[in-house]
Amino acid sequence: MQYEGSGVKNRGLTEKKMKSMESFPKKVRIVEVGPRDGLQNEKNIVETSDKENFIRLLAKAGNQTIEPASFVRADLMPQMADGYELYNSIKDLNDSVDLSCLVPNMKGLEKAIECGVKEIAVFTAASESFNQKNINATISKSFERIAPVAKKAIDGGIKVRGYVSTAFGCPYEGHIDPKVVLDVSDRLRDLGCYEISIGDTIGCGTPLSVKRVLDKFKKFDDLAMHFHDTRGMAISNILTSLEYGIDVYDSSSGGLGGCPYAKGATGNVGTEDLLYLFNSLGIETGVDLEKQVVASKFILGVLGKKTTSKFLQAYINGEGELYLP
Repeated sequence: MQYEGSGVKNRGLTEKKMKSMESFPKKVRIVEVGPRDGLQNEKNIVETSDKENFIRLLAKAGNQTIEPASFVRADLMPQMADGYELYNSIKDLNDSVDLSCLVPNMKGLEKAIECGVKEIAVFTAASESFNQKNINATISKSFERIAPVAKKAIDGGIKVRGYVSTAFGCPYEGHIDPKVVLDVSDRLRDLGCYEISIGDTIGCGTPLSVKRVLDKFKKFDDLAMHFHDTRGMAISNILTSLEYGIDVYDSSSGGLGGCPYAKGATGNVGTEDLLYLFNSLGIETGVDLEKQVVASKFILGVLGKKTTSKFLQAYINGEGELYLP
């Protein structure tokens, strides 16, 4: 199975590359998925109070969009069983932070509505096999499920975000046709999703495969990119995405996360690595890197885990302290 594969002046930068950097967006929005996507695959249950403290630290760091929870069956994802309780404990943040919750079906939406959730996320994949393993449905069947969810949410004044998993490769099918990614994204747009997050679920994307997917799109103003750093390519892929003017990026505090339905898929790209990159390019994020580190160190301590974020590793080891861009 095969997959396709700083602000310092650099004499090696070609004129073409310099021009592409000039076209980078001046400001980007980070969608902090650590509390949901980062924690959902953890074996040990994290206390609701610790999740609340984690989210409040992320908000204090300046994160404007945070995924706190998903409303799923507790037996399928026990780490997310406290979604109702957790959301109610942080509702006061709604005035300053967009709190987006993952909702798989109508039952999940009903719980979200009970909580007063203002934004939900629905999801599907660009791979038939992955959808079958993940939600026991074909791509078409997944749209039959989420279409009434999206309609009811939008009719009720709730914003809807869409996720497209396995956009650059599937653990069961390998290469994914970029045309399928475009088709799935367009169908999410037709449902009324205000934003579509294009996901590299198993971290197999490369700048070339990112270009091949994005070249299929005619508009980018409603796209977000969601990269995993399994093969160390996330930052390169983000740089490629910046060339298209994409200004929304999902990331996870400390690089937490993985995919329960994709063996060997390690964590999301670390939020600290994104902040270090964007700061070095003079791109505004509104997030304070040092306060983000505080949030990550807190949840890593709760989990008893080491970070996969390259920046955070250096910072914790005392090697990154003098190099805050």
